[in-house]
Amino acid sequence: MSTEKLIEVKNLKKYFNVGRTQTLKAVDDVSFTINKGETLGLVGESGCGKTTCGRTVLGLYSATAGEVFFEGIDIQKLTGEKKRAFTRKAQIIFQDPYASLNPRMTVGDIIGEGIGVHKLYSGKEKMDRIYRLLELVGLNKEHASRFPHEFSGGQRQRIGIARALAIEPKFIVCDEPISALDVSIQAQIVNLLINLQQELGLTYLFIAHDLSMVKHISDRVGVMYLGKMVELAPSSKLYDSPLHPYTQALLSAIPIPDPIIERERQRIMLEGEISSPINPGAGCRFASRCRFVTDKCMQEDPVFREVEKDHFVACHLLNKA
Repeated sequence: MSTEKLIEVKNLKKYFNVGRTQTLKAVDDVSFTINKGETLGLVGESGCGKTTCGRTVLGLYSATAGEVFFEGIDIQKLTGEKKRAFTRKAQIIFQDPYASLNPRMTVGDIIGEGIGVHKLYSGKEKMDRIYRLLELVGLNKEHASRFPHEFSGGQRQRIGIARALAIEPKFIVCDEPISALDVSIQAQIVNLLINLQQELGLTYLFIAHDLSMVKHISDRVGVMYLGKMVELAPSSKLYDSPLHPYTQALLSAIPIPDPIIERERQRIMLEGEISSPINPGAGCRFASRCRFVTDKCMQEDPVFREVEKDHFVACHLLNKA
């Protein structure tokens, strides 16, 4: 894995207007980098801003504030052909394989649509490319003439992956690509993504709820809570030594396949009310549920900073320096 940055996100904010006067802070001052060939996992509860963050990084949502650099270029300043060129380099795999494929198009047309838009191949070369992509994701070239409703959920997600790969991207946002699939299929899709990354040199932002699966695929993992990044560290370090109280609670919920250890270990139960993303208050977003809360937590938002090598946390308990 390279140490060269492919994606650099600086103080990214994405707010949505709710009604006439209120603002939903879906992503609020988030910063991180992704190196070439790396997988950055992004985890957190539903509604924490993971998907919004991923789509804003891709440019599908315009940022309220902050910067997103791709190979050193601010994507928010791109227009015309330069913006079009960026869309070829960055793609997305959607969460729901049942809703993300056009039911009126054949699989070949779905995969080939981007190839036609970017004028990469035509005629026989285009069909050969489509057949090659189908084989790459574990399907047959005969499937090109069929329609999405003829396939299972796992097969549809493979089609979605082939579509994302069609225009030879460098970066892919995997937006909860396994959450709508059967457990027996999830590992197959994740292993396929890992193999494709190794073969094609891809870089991933992998968004998911399944913490054990994120550990399996990710080099580093970021934890979000109510629009904020609260912890970011190499995967093994985060899972072995979580520092933020919210991360500790999340990881304590992962079942361990050893009945003795599972019986004896302490599960951290979160109490209190979740803060409103519309009016979160001045302090830490997690303060209302934190077992270590202090007056400072209620009044000041903690700084997201490096507390150990490559280990970033936003918590007053650790920001004593």
